[in-house]
Formats: sequence, structure tokens, C-alpha cells
Amino acid sequence: LQIQLTDILDIAILAFVIYKLLWMLRKTSSGRVMWGVLILMMVMFVSSSSVLGLTATSFVLDKVVQWGFLALVVLFQPEIRRFLERMGSGRLGFVFASAKEAGQEMETAISQTTEAYTDLSRDKVGALMVFERQNLLDDVIKTGTALDCAVSSELLKNIFWNKAPLHDGAVILRDGRILGAGCMLPLSGNVNLSRDLGMRHRAGIGISENSDAVVAIVSEETGSISVAINGMLKRHLSPETLERMLRLELMPDAGEEGKSTAARLSNVFKGLKGDNSNGKEDS
Repeated sequence: LQIQLTDILDIAILAFVIYKLLWMLRKTSSGRVMWGVLILMMVMFVSSSSVLGLTATSFVLDKVVQWGFLALVVLFQPEIRRFLERMGSGRLGFVFASAKEAGQEMETAISQTTEAYTDLSRDKVGALMVFERQNLLDDVIKTGTALDCAVSSELLKNIFWNKAPLHDGAVILRDGRILGAGCMLPLSGNVNLSRDLGMRHRAGIGISENSDAVVAIVSEETGSISVAINGMLKRHLSPETLERMLRLELMPDAGEEGKSTAARLSNVFKGLKGDNSNGKEDS
């Protein structure tokens, strides 16, 4: 058996595509579905083996697999659609963009958000931004105006200007890019929240309860900056602390990845004396 150069190239291309697809899936809830599929395949192999001979189980699993392809198309519909849209728009290169390129875009988004929030806080202009992580927010994006653009300080200040048509809703970011503005978020169901919190803060907490997103908020009443993560709200932040939180949550270092959210939040605020988390705040 002779291995030719074309065979090596063929295997390399296939391996690269599979690797990139798995890298994309690990950032979404569909990654857990893939694990479920792999477990199902292992159970099928074991049940159909001559050692166990589980006839009934093997028969049922065979029927499941016959309809499995259609089920996978339905389950992975958002990922398939996004992949095809990027192919059609000539952005196939972005689909297979490296982690380094994605990190650079997120780096720019964080710095531009901090710059915008500094001015918005000073001028007491309300703002609500949602940084998507593993849980996709496609349904939330559909409630607003779809966009696809890089983050800039001037753009954010124009979106949240109190006479702009999209200022009342939330801006949704994915991989450092704005995908939607004027989006409606679910309100928090926590009955123990302070009565001082307005609708903007309750919406920010609500989306953080229903997903793993990081939400940055500016109070229109006081100009105070807040961040909501996993249903927890940290209030009265300085722009510097906001930037540190966003970097730790959205661009974790190797040493931070294994830590819990509570531990990372503790590191952010340790030694900082300028940020008061007690006090009243409105939307």
C-alpha cells in the first residue's frame, strides 16, 4: 500500500475541517448534543455486540438512528444556517477564523465598551450590553434589529443616545461583534431583588439567570455601572473594574479558567477600595 501526497493532503484537509467544526460546537449548547450522540453510538455498539446480545435495545436504537440524521439537522439548524450564511456572504474565512483572531476582536470590543461606558456613565445615559458566551441568544436577537458590525465607542454611544430608536433595548455581542440592538430581554423572576432596581437592571439580571452571558449596565438615573453574571449583580463599578471583569470573564487566562465565577469575582474586587456595591440605583 503506497501513500501518495494527495492522500496526505486529503486527510489533512478533512482533519482540519473536523477540528474547526468541533471547536465551533464546543462554544455552543450543541456541543453537549454531540456528546449525547457519541454516547448513543457507544450504547448501540455494546448492545449489538455478541457478548451482551440485547436484541430489543439494539432494535430500538437502530430505529432511532434511522431518523437520527433528520433529528440532527433540526437540532443543529442555527449552526448550519449560520455556516451557510457566512459561505454565501463570502465570509467563509471568518467561519474558520483562528482563536487568536477571535481574541483580538474580543479585545477590541472590551476596550471600546469600557471607553463608551466611561462617557455614558459621566453623562448618565442608560446602556445595556449582553456579551454572549456558550449559550446562543438567537431568539433574543430576533426581538431587535439584526446587525453585524465591529464594536466601537462612538457606535455604542449613538445606539444608546436617549433619542435613538434602539436605545431602550439591549445590544447583543457574539465573539466580539455586535449582532443585534434594541433587543428585548426577559425580566428576572427573583422576588428578592431590591426595589431600587429598575427595568434595565432587572432585564440584565434576567438574561444572566437564563444564560451564561455577561451583562454590562449603565444606570440612566445615577450613571452607575453594573455587571450581572449568573443572576448576581455587582453595582457601582469604576470603568477600570468593568474592564477587568470583562477580561476575566470573556478572555480568561489559563490560570483562571478552572476557577469558579465566585472565585474570579473575588479576585477582581480584592484590594479595590473605590467601588461601592451598596447603595441605591435606578434604571
